[in-house]
Amino acid sequence: MEEQLRIHRQILYDLALHYLEPLNGSFARLAYLASLKNPSTKIYAHDRLSAAYGPEPVGESLVECHEELFERLLEMPLAEQEEDLRQFLGTLPEGVQEGIRHCLGRIEDWIPSEAPGYLKELFRSNLNALLELLRERNPRAHSGR
Repeated sequence: MEEQLRIHRQILYDLALHYLEPLNGSFARLAYLASLKNPSTKIYAHDRLSAAYGPEPVGESLVECHEELFERLLEMPLAEQEEDLRQFLGTLPEGVQEGIRHCLGRIEDWIPSEAPGYLKELFRSNLNALLELLRERNPRAHSGR
């Protein structure tokens, strides 16, 4: 048990240091973690971490990390969520208008499967409102130009 805990901590440390910290903001990190989940099997995988620690402990750690980041994002004031989302959209190569459409299509992917229903609803509501607000503040995103 002690060895499993040590491995779990090391996985989280490596994940944070090498993969999450270089990303700018919570939405970028949330999108990254969600991208590690296979949509058909709902299993999380990370090739490099799995090579070092094994797929099962890595998958379990990724689930936990995704849930933790999701909850922390929801604890942020909406103004901070808006700024974080704006920064995330600014990093997307397709620009803000396509980024907004991208985010709308990814809402369900970004929600951890095991999150409580009320947090899922809060996230959907917040993200839809923030994306609409950003669309209104960016006329090019709204008109599709």
